[in-house]
Amino acid sequence: MEGALIVLIPVSELIVAAVVGILWWAARHGQFDDMEGPAHAILMDDDKAAGPGAAHVAADRLASPNDTDPAQKSR
Repeated sequence: MEGALIVLIPVSELIVAAVVGILWWAARHGQFDDMEGPAHAILMDDDKAAGPGAAHVAADRLASPNDTDPAQKSR
């Protein structure tokens, strides 16, 4: 039992020191400067330049289902 504690206590101290060191490094290098920017950036719309055929795709998106669905035309 005492032999295990002789090993486990220094190992746990090394783990705590590593975690504290990593958090200290992250704070010093600006990892916590902007906590909300990336969360809001994912919601921003990325409009890319329209390529060939973009007008056709846009027209399909604007058309009503009755205009584009062949099953609706046969009814």
